[in-house]
Amino acid sequence: MTLPPSPSNSPADADSETAGGPSSRARPFLVAASLSGASDAAWARAAADHVDGAVVGGIALDPASREAARDLVARGRSEFLPAEPIAWIDRQLRALADAPVRSAVNVRSATVEPVRDAAAVCADHGAICEINAHCRQPELRAVGCGEALLANRERLADYVAAAAETGATTGVKVRTEVEGVDLAAVARAVVEAGAEWIHVDAMDSEAVVAEVTAAARSAAAGASASAETDALVSPTIVANNGVRDRETVREYAAYGADAVSVGRPSDDPRVLSRVADAVDAWRDGDLTDGPDGRREVSR
Repeated sequence: MTLPPSPSNSPADADSETAGGPSSRARPFLVAASLSGASDAAWARAAADHVDGAVVGGIALDPASREAARDLVARGRSEFLPAEPIAWIDRQLRALADAPVRSAVNVRSATVEPVRDAAAVCADHGAICEINAHCRQPELRAVGCGEALLANRERLADYVAAAAETGATTGVKVRTEVEGVDLAAVARAVVEAGAEWIHVDAMDSEAVVAEVTAAARSAAAGASASAETDALVSPTIVANNGVRDRETVREYAAYGADAVSVGRPSDDPRVLSRVADAVDAWRDGDLTDGPDGRREVSR
């Protein structure tokens, strides 16, 4: 899939390839990744000069995840804790309706129904619903949120299916280096459940992006073939962690990612500008073969 267009901005122009079979790839793009307690509509607008998409949140949806978020605040972490989280999502997306970015919302929940409710709001606004299987704080893991979902692929797949059923473009944010987790198997499971976007925090295991990419595309191809459809829907792989410059963009491009995201420096225009320039080069096809045969962004 290409980055799905919004009414005000489409990084995938009309003459670019749409996602399909093995020879079709999403047009590279840049995302501002969510930061707990900081990533709201105002933050997304501030980044809009440089990025193609912005993920607001994460936002805790149900009583268990909200209690965990309150515990995090008590020990000094910044969190969004509005009285009505679904209404908060609606307000943020309304505030971004005319912004030149594709909006997404990162959501946390210990139960499936609030994810469905959040996804329905995302669908109404043409936004991406990104399920958080990423946060590693003990308080969130204890209630079954964040990276705890990586160890329970069936439950995570249920979340994805519930969100996708609303018509929302549905994604999952995951992380590498979680003990006992086969991230390629997770990728297959969520794609089969309807995920069109996998956001990978690579930690210090950047090469895992290639494994996730291969597994996700294989799952999409298998699902499409079994359904006897004409076109294969290829999930978008967004690589995250340490994206700061041309070198890091080049590395993730070499591992097969469709896009990169900037996390902590997403409020730093200098970093965003450097990364945006590198993504522009990638988007324009300014690539060379590296010494190991992988595709790289040329310097």
